[in-house]
Amino acid sequence: MKMRPHIMPKYVIYGFFVIGLISAIAFRAIIVFQHLEPSWVRPVWYAGIVGYIFFFLYRYRITKKRKKAIDDFQLIDKVKANACLTEEDREIVLYLLSSIKSSPEDLNYAIIFILSILAILADIFLSILR
Repeated sequence: MKMRPHIMPKYVIYGFFVIGLISAIAFRAIIVFQHLEPSWVRPVWYAGIVGYIFFFLYRYRITKKRKKAIDDFQLIDKVKANACLTEEDREIVLYLLSSIKSSPEDLNYAIIFILSILAILADIFLSILR
C-alpha cells in the first residue's frame, strides 16, 4: 500500500533538533564535569543517552519514511527511465525534497563538530590547570 507522506510540523522538527542538541552538549560537557564536579558525570551521561535514544529513533523513522516513499512510488526507476512522472509522483518528489530542505540536520552536524572541538580544547585546558 502506497503511503502519502507528509512533513512533520515545525515544532516537532525543531523539538527533536533541540533534544539532539542538548544530548550533544551533554556528552561534550562530561569532560568539563569530570574536572570540575565528578558527581555530575553520570547524570549528564544519562541525559545525553536518553536524549540520543529519542533523537536517533526520530531520525531513523524519518529516513525509513523517505526510503519507503522512494520505493513505493518507484521514483528511482522512473527517473532512470526518464519516465513521465504522474501528479502523485510529483507530490512525493516534492515531499522528499521539502523534507530534506526543511531538516536542520546540517546545522546539527556543524554544531556537534564545533562542540566536539571545544570539548577537546576544554579537556586540554583543564588538564593543564591541574
